[in-house]
Amino acid sequence: MISILFAGAVSMVLTLIGTRWAIKWLAKRGYGQEIRDDGVKSHHVKRGTPTMGGTVFIAATIVGYFAAKLFTMTPPSASAILVLFLFAGMGAVGFLDDFIKIFRQRSLGLRSKAKLAGQTLVAVIFAVLALQFPDERGQRPASPFISFIRDIGWLELPAILVIIWILLLIAGMSNGVNLADGLDGLATGASMMVFGAYTLICIWQFNQSCATAQGVGAKCYEVRDPHDLAVVAAALTGALFGFLWWNASPAKIFMGDTGSLGLGGALAGMAVMTRTELLVLLLGGLFVLVTASVILQVGYFKITKKATGVGKRLFLIAPLHHHFEMLGWEQVNVVIRFWIIQGLCVVIGLGIFYAEWVTG
Repeated sequence: MISILFAGAVSMVLTLIGTRWAIKWLAKRGYGQEIRDDGVKSHHVKRGTPTMGGTVFIAATIVGYFAAKLFTMTPPSASAILVLFLFAGMGAVGFLDDFIKIFRQRSLGLRSKAKLAGQTLVAVIFAVLALQFPDERGQRPASPFISFIRDIGWLELPAILVIIWILLLIAGMSNGVNLADGLDGLATGASMMVFGAYTLICIWQFNQSCATAQGVGAKCYEVRDPHDLAVVAAALTGALFGFLWWNASPAKIFMGDTGSLGLGGALAGMAVMTRTELLVLLLGGLFVLVTASVILQVGYFKITKKATGVGKRLFLIAPLHHHFEMLGWEQVNVVIRFWIIQGLCVVIGLGIFYAEWVTG
């Protein structure tokens, strides 16, 4: 427990201090956000706000984790290192996207194919490595089974399909967080709730692990490194707490694709490692909702255009949070109400997780 608290505290302090320094450094060099002309008009005032803030909480999370390992003199685990690799790797793809936007002074960065190729490369490396490194009990970081709260015994997949499944999960969550990162503090606060939930889940899985004497039984969890995953989740939560101080409305800095792609990757990585791959769709319900709004908007437009010759829209604009802005809601009201939705998703998800253990 000491390492979990220490990682969270170190990460939070680093982002509280480091983000302030990053704002000054980025602003001095003109590394500001470009705003799309076809988006919400009120966002044009945000043009020039420092971006790529995700680099701060990615670095703070990694330092916080290894500081906790050093403080407790315990070795890092394969599961934790792989989640951090996915977090940083997806963040690196986002960093290239952000840098191109700034360098070329346009709202679009990497070409879609290049961005997808980068995400795919990182995700495939993660998936392949996650199926390696068995411990003394034969447990690997990832499982060949699709999971909900535990592995679903009749949903075992061959290795190639496991890699494809993990790839889809990473792509879905990283793009979901990326789409939600459109209002000050929205994605930061929502992600903080989910990683806070994963801290609790990992602590519970560690206390009820099949690898320990007290965890042996039908209700124990077959997760390779639950305690170390709790350290990573706590470091992420602490880092986002510190970043939200500067990212809350009115935002002094944006996380950029550096942060949003990295957070989505870390979220998917935690789901894979903790055997909660389907539960994450509920824990990260806001990201699923936002993604669904874009899919519905595009799909409805194409269907109506094909049927009538004139495309129609379900929402005034997508993603969903911008629709409410267009209806006249204040940005801060949209953010707080969407945080409430995300909070409810987390509470329900944790409730289902605990209820499954109680009922066996």
